[in-house]
Amino acid sequence: MIDTHSHIYGEEYDGDRDAVMSAAKEAGVESIMLVNVDTTTIDRMKQAHSLYADCTYMAMGLHPTSVTESFAAGLALVDSELRTGAYRAVGEVGIDLYWDTTYKDLQIEAFESQVEMSLAYGLPLIIHTRKAFAELFASLKRFQGRELHGVFHCFGGGIEEAKKAISLGFYLGIGGVVTYKNSSLPDVLSRLSPDRLLLETDAPYLSPVPYRGKRNEPAYMAAVRDKIASVFSITAQKVDEMTTKNAQELFKLER
Repeated sequence: MIDTHSHIYGEEYDGDRDAVMSAAKEAGVESIMLVNVDTTTIDRMKQAHSLYADCTYMAMGLHPTSVTESFAAGLALVDSELRTGAYRAVGEVGIDLYWDTTYKDLQIEAFESQVEMSLAYGLPLIIHTRKAFAELFASLKRFQGRELHGVFHCFGGGIEEAKKAISLGFYLGIGGVVTYKNSSLPDVLSRLSPDRLLLETDAPYLSPVPYRGKRNEPAYMAAVRDKIASVFSITAQKVDEMTTKNAQELFKLER
């Protein structure tokens, strides 16, 4: 399995990061994508990658909830980092209007700037969106015909949003939410083909059942894989094979 979205470089793991990585390996997780949040997390992410370079990759971006009036400096740093060639994706980027709409226009501007970076560097996008599918798709429409590709991380939309994302060349990142009792995600997925999915954790957030309420970690992704297998009535091994192949192709992973 490949965990395509994780923040295990965070301080939540400072006391047992080696153990978390060992548990992930034992659970069958072969690689982990470390995804940046903002300018304050870059150094931590790079340090974690250096410690576990044999099984981690990195994505560079500015998270939408970190966008304020001074976001230009953050974007300049993101672009500078991407120029190094050390990253496999532009992320975590997007539009999030769930908690606050104050910086809606700036979020859109920052997102579209990072879409341009992804196209310029030939890297896939890792998109975060909450309560903003209309705005997100409106932005992506401006780039149609320019080889957009990537993943809708922690996909939480309905069937129409799912089909739209896939039609634009994106995968759907599926994590712990699919295991929640009242989640509509299993029904949405059942109406799609399983061949456009990626596994993820978003650790330390969104732990799957039976670990809900605890700090999430890559090893718990097996519960997500197993739930997807039950939704499509296929084997866990088949889910592993399909999602691993998808991640390898999207992020150009050679291992």
